[in-house]
Amino acid sequence: MQVVTLGTGSPLPDANRAGPATLVRAGGRDLLFDCGRGVLMRAAAVGTGAVAFDTVFLTHLHSDHVTDFNDVVTTRWAMGMTENPLRVVGPEGTRRFTERTLEMLRDDIGYRLAHHADLQWEPRCDVTEVSDGVARDDGVVRVLAAPTDHAPVRPTVGYRVEADGRSVVVAGDTVPCAGLDRLCAGADVYVQTVVRRSLIEAIPVARLQDVLGYHSSVQDAAATAQRGGVGTLVLTHPVPPPAAGTEAEWVAEAAEGFSGPVVFAHDLWAHEV
Repeated sequence: MQVVTLGTGSPLPDANRAGPATLVRAGGRDLLFDCGRGVLMRAAAVGTGAVAFDTVFLTHLHSDHVTDFNDVVTTRWAMGMTENPLRVVGPEGTRRFTERTLEMLRDDIGYRLAHHADLQWEPRCDVTEVSDGVARDDGVVRVLAAPTDHAPVRPTVGYRVEADGRSVVVAGDTVPCAGLDRLCAGADVYVQTVVRRSLIEAIPVARLQDVLGYHSSVQDAAATAQRGGVGTLVLTHPVPPPAAGTEAEWVAEAAEGFSGPVVFAHDLWAHEV
């Protein structure tokens, strides 16, 4: 099993960090978690892409996590040689979101169908909405979902991928909660979006202060990892974007509460589990 942080950015555009997206390779399947800006460019860098994705899993429908979902849908359809529906898993509301995305693409779909004689089908998504329990299980790879807490964004879910006796948790945006604890219990790798409380508290902007209430801080992520006996904690989607040369400070904060290895992820960081 391999985990690749394709994009590690936040809603704030960053020249070095694409939008949030994590690739988990397990059992010969490429599983994509969230579709932040630039996801297919980053996926191309590791030799995969929309046509190859087995399943797209959405943690929630905040714009920064789904910005390039439409690009995945269009590219898979337009570049595929046969009809190949995109399997999509996400919380309640994902089916409606997907339908709206396809409607937004209606003009483009018409243009391409009119131009390409060998493209004789429209893009299609097979959507499964999940809240708790098995999200996907094909006998080789099992993906579990559990509710997380990113209120007022509701519902939200995190995921645990299991294959070959190994496990990776992709949590998405959430504060510590019971569902997250269940996913993380004994996991080999735990990928968590984080904010650095001390930096945000020093910035007198109400809209930025608001993010403290519904994201895990570095300390929160460390405590969740320690409580669950996680193997490696991976910090991603840092808010605010870290100043160059300060990455070690984030790791040091996490290390105060977690005794295992801590990684401050960058785009295309890859780890064999």
